[in-house]
Amino acid sequence: MEMLNLEKELQSNSYPGRGIIIGRSADGTKAVTAYFIMGRSENSRNRVFVEDGEGIRTQAFDPSKLTDPSLIIYAPVRVLGNKTIVTNGDQTDTVYEGMDKQLTFEQSLRSRTFEPDGPNYTPRISGIMHIENGTYNYAMSILKSNNGNPESSHRYTFAYENPAAGEGHFIHTYKCDGNPLPSFEGEPKLVSIPDDMEAFTDLVWNSLNADNKVSLFVRYIDIATGTYETKIINKNQ
Repeated sequence: MEMLNLEKELQSNSYPGRGIIIGRSADGTKAVTAYFIMGRSENSRNRVFVEDGEGIRTQAFDPSKLTDPSLIIYAPVRVLGNKTIVTNGDQTDTVYEGMDKQLTFEQSLRSRTFEPDGPNYTPRISGIMHIENGTYNYAMSILKSNNGNPESSHRYTFAYENPAAGEGHFIHTYKCDGNPLPSFEGEPKLVSIPDDMEAFTDLVWNSLNADNKVSLFVRYIDIATGTYETKIINKNQ
């Protein structure tokens, strides 16, 4: 698979929607993830990321402007032991609860489908990072409608065992802007992951469309020790 330039991928797409990047730092020592949200409506743009235990949650920047919280207020990141779960909706809780009961990532998501926001039927994208005894694996999932047909669901899971240093994968909800918004197609995109967390954070944030970007979360986890560093950027400060 061709490695794509993440900066160009983001700069050339005014509305990828919500995106998850998971990979391994160039020196091989860190498990890396990033999650960003974008918005076109006032309700979607009226959000910030805040830390919540070892994870994060979204909350309204201006509570007086919050209209419908159902699809925009959730915990995108939760930690279950040596697993870090990253998703674009409340299926974070579904994965957390399922895996806590010894279900697999894929089994946990069986009870969920795409979002009920016709005509977009926004895909649910999810990621799981698993670090154990110095080994690191991750997987990504997308649950989407059949080309906008809500009667038919498509489920895809992509698993990456012992990922190579400096490589990551990027999945996002929408192929591009539009009405209705077309769903992401194909496999997660292969992108490079640097060692420098600040540089990676800046690259992603500065490459997202200035009008539509809302918030960004980045975490670098030391594979040997499990310690981590987190960076959050909110457009609404």
